[in-house]
Amino acid sequence: MKTQAIETILDRYDHLRLGIVGDVCLDRYFEIDPSRGEISIETGLEVYNIDRVRCQPGAAGTILNNLVALGIPTIHLIGFCGEDAEGWQLRRALQTLAGVHIDHFITTPHRHTFTYTKPLVRHSDRPPEELHRLDQKNWTSTPREVSLQIMEAIHKVAPQVDALMVMDQVDHKNTGVMTDEVLKTLAELQQKNPSLLIMADSRRSLKDYPPMTFKMNAAELGAWVEAPSSISAQNVERQACDLARSTGHEVYVSMAEHGICMAQADGQTYRAAALPVQGPIDVVGAGDAVTANLVAAKAAGAQPDEVLTLAMKAASCVIHQLGTTGVATRADLMNEPRSTG
Repeated sequence: MKTQAIETILDRYDHLRLGIVGDVCLDRYFEIDPSRGEISIETGLEVYNIDRVRCQPGAAGTILNNLVALGIPTIHLIGFCGEDAEGWQLRRALQTLAGVHIDHFITTPHRHTFTYTKPLVRHSDRPPEELHRLDQKNWTSTPREVSLQIMEAIHKVAPQVDALMVMDQVDHKNTGVMTDEVLKTLAELQQKNPSLLIMADSRRSLKDYPPMTFKMNAAELGAWVEAPSSISAQNVERQACDLARSTGHEVYVSMAEHGICMAQADGQTYRAAALPVQGPIDVVGAGDAVTANLVAAKAAGAQPDEVLTLAMKAASCVIHQLGTTGVATRADLMNEPRSTG
């Protein structure tokens, strides 16, 4: 893909208006200095001394971070956090992001703030080492009054955006933003506005989602069609094509080192290769970077092969950022991939 073509697409980003509805969490990094280690007098256990705390939006917030890095001027965020310290930290992090509108990001006493706490040991001679993550999640069903607020927000935001991203990050159905009622609202929205791009991604499965544009990985597709996860790229394309025909919408499937493919409802398929790996990698956030770049490029009118190529460039950039949930900027997308020699 030529540099001029990339630049032309990226220039169109200056006029995009995008929306995100989904589970935004707080990514909280506790950076540990091992040189300050000590033993607790009370317990005899090793003490990890934290000398820096980093807080940033995660989960659906990682998609948001990537859109901000791309310079999208208007981004509407729909979701919720709790009335707790983590919610305060999350909202403060969101308020620093250029172009992000959080009028419809709800603070509610009925939910805890979804939080990933990540202890990270810094080393002088090797990449940072992430210890066991500490998660805070909601294990009960999302109250209907919260779902109603989300549904109202979707109705208000939809007429103001060129595309909408849906991100379901919870482990148990109906415990996050994407409840059955919210999905029904999105289904009605898609039916009434067939030309509106609504792209959905879920860490569980999209199997119970209404027809819209789907983005998943090969293992998730394999689980859906009850085929082995270690299927070939050719089988992924075929199965994605079958799914696209049945839903009437495009299906995007990331395949790790095998790249990404897209299938259209008419049976047409496209594929882009993954870029070479250079040294240590950290795959955290790569899938969300792909989602963000797929939607941005498609909303900007890029051709299918261009959309996939930009997504792969973004993924390559993100996996080479260690010890953080990375993002890809416009400058990153303009850069030529490094040689493997």
